[in-house]
Amino acid sequence: MARIVLLQFAAALVVALVASLVSGLPAGISALLGGLCCAIPNAFFALRLFASARKTGGGSPMNFFIGEFIKIALTLALFGAVVMFYPGLNWLAFIAAFIVVLKSYLILLFRH
Repeated sequence: MARIVLLQFAAALVVALVASLVSGLPAGISALLGGLCCAIPNAFFALRLFASARKTGGGSPMNFFIGEFIKIALTLALFGAVVMFYPGLNWLAFIAAFIVVLKSYLILLFRH
């Protein structure tokens, strides 16, 4: 789980660097924020699953569903915060980075 989360943070940085080289600093910042809007909730979800699995009787499906709900709510909250507090948002870079980070786990999945 930790490798996937680290890969997502690395993908966010790579996409931000590429976006800033191609379209300038505002696009790079937008891409970084878009990537972090995906990576941070996933890291929180993985940490929550890890902590609940170590508890006695903590591996219930309900913990998974509650964690998934929190992850989706946190993603939406981060999206809203970025839209509200970053006026120079480049939507294409923002959404593209979110999708790249969201699908970056496929790199590890098909690596073996």
